[in-house]
Amino acid sequence: MSPALQHPVTDAKADDAAAILEMRGISQIFPGVKALDNVRIALYPGKVTALIGENGAGKSTLVKILTGIYRPNEGEIIVDGKPVHFATAQAAIDAGVTAIHQETVLFDELSVAENIFLGHAPRTRWRTIDWSEMNSRSRVLLTSLESNIDPTIRLKDLSIAQRHLVAIARALSIEARIVIMDEPTAALSRKEIDDLFRIVDGLKASGKAILFISHKFDELYEIADNYVVFRDGRDVGHGKLKETPQDEIVRMMVGRDVENAFPKIDVAIGGPVLEVEKYSHRTEFRDISLTLRKGEILGIYGLIGAGRSELAQSLFGISKPLSGRLTLEGREISINSPHDAIRAGIVYVPEERGRHGLALPMPIYQNMTLPSLARTSRKGFLQAAEEFALARKYAERLDLRAAALSVPVGTLSGGNQQKVVIGKWLATKPKVIILDEPTKGIDIGSKAAVHGFISELAAEGLSIIMISSELPEIIGMSDRVLVMKEGLSAAFFERDQLSPEALVRAATGNA
Repeated sequence: MSPALQHPVTDAKADDAAAILEMRGISQIFPGVKALDNVRIALYPGKVTALIGENGAGKSTLVKILTGIYRPNEGEIIVDGKPVHFATAQAAIDAGVTAIHQETVLFDELSVAENIFLGHAPRTRWRTIDWSEMNSRSRVLLTSLESNIDPTIRLKDLSIAQRHLVAIARALSIEARIVIMDEPTAALSRKEIDDLFRIVDGLKASGKAILFISHKFDELYEIADNYVVFRDGRDVGHGKLKETPQDEIVRMMVGRDVENAFPKIDVAIGGPVLEVEKYSHRTEFRDISLTLRKGEILGIYGLIGAGRSELAQSLFGISKPLSGRLTLEGREISINSPHDAIRAGIVYVPEERGRHGLALPMPIYQNMTLPSLARTSRKGFLQAAEEFALARKYAERLDLRAAALSVPVGTLSGGNQQKVVIGKWLATKPKVIILDEPTKGIDIGSKAAVHGFISELAAEGLSIIMISSELPEIIGMSDRVLVMKEGLSAAFFERDQLSPEALVRAATGNA
C-alpha cells in the first residue's frame, strides 16, 4: 500500500503504542459551507503528526474542535479508547489538550508566571494565590526548557521566541498530553527554530503527542513522524512523512502539480522610479542607498534584526528617518506619515497582515476601500454601491475566494486575507508597492498564485520592493537583491549572481 493511502486510525499497529487521541468521522457545518467533511486523524505518544493543507482546507476548524471552541456536527473524539465531548475549552484542557498558536494567546500585562498558571494558580490554605509557589514552579518549568526567563517580568518585555517558551511552559504546567503547535516557527530565526525543535524532541521523549501545523516543508520533514493532508475539508492522505516525497504531498494538498512556484515574467526594466540616498534611522538602519526602477522587483534579504522591515516602514512614513533623501520620478519628496506616502504613490503591505493590514471584524469590501474613501464618497457620505464596485473589481482581479464581499475579512484564509491587503492598495493606483514577507503563513498553492500576481504587476510597470526571509522566494522572484546586515547595506546582487550561498554569506558577514 502506498504511504499516501495509509490511514492513521487503521494503521495504529505500525506505531509503538495505541493512539492517545482519535477523531473519527468529524464534520463541521457552518451556514453555506461544510468546513470539515468526515475527517479522521490519530495522534500517538512520542510522535509528531504534521497536519498539512492549503489555507481554507479545514486545519483551523479542526484545531478549534480539538480545543473545545467548536462542537462538531458529526463524529466522535476518542481519548485513551473512550469517547469524550469537549463542550468547553476547559473540558479540552482537562483532557490534556493544549494549543500553541502562531500568535501566542497570552496576556502582555501579566507576568510570565501569571500567564503560565492562568486559571490554575497554586493556592494557599486561605485560597489566595500562592505567589511564591507560582513563581518557583514557573522557574522550574522554564529551566526544564533550558530557559532563564525571569517568571516575575511582564510578558510584553519578551521576544516572540521567549513567548513561545512561556506557552510551552503553560502546556507543561497543566500536564498536557496532546500539544498542538500551529505555525510556531513563522516569526522565528533559524537558531530559535533549532531551539524550539530541541524542545519538541524533549516533549516527544516524555511521551507527548504533538500535532504540528506548518507550511514550511523543510521544517516538517525535519521534525514530523507522520502526516495527514487536508483538502477542501476532507482528509485526503496519511502516512509516514519521510517515506512520502514532497511532490506527492503537494499533489494531495492542491489536487494538482504546482510546477512553477515562482512564475517570474521577463520584463523590460525601465528608468528609476524611487531613489533612496543615505537614508538613516536613529536606531534601526544607517546610510541605505538604493534605486528602484520601473517594472522591477527589488528583493531585500537579511536575518531577523537586519532592519529590513524598519526601512520599509520608514519609506511608508510609519517612522521618521534621521537623515537621507528620497526622489520619486525625479522629484524630491518628503514623507512624514503614511498619508504622505499614499499621496506620493508609495504603499506598504505589512508582514503582520492581521494586526497591521486589516480590520478583521469589518467586511471585505470595506477593508478594500479604506484607503480610497474619497473615490467612494459624495459630499462626505459613503456610497455603498461604489464601494462594492471598487472592491469587486480587485477581488476579481486577484481571484479572491470568499462567499461574499460582505463577510468579515477575519473569516478568510491567510492567502485570501493577503489578497485583500494587496487589493486595497492597488485600488489607490500606486507607483511603488512594498511587500513585507508577502507569502508568510500561506500555503504552497496560494504562494504560487501570489507570486504570479506579483510578477504580473511588475509586467504592468509597477515598481516593487519585496522583503522576504525565504531564499527560494527571493531568488525566484527578484531582479536584483539588496542584502542588509545589522542595519547596513551589506551587498547588492544582480539576478544572474543570485545563489543561496552568496546571500547567506552576505547576510551573516561571512562573504
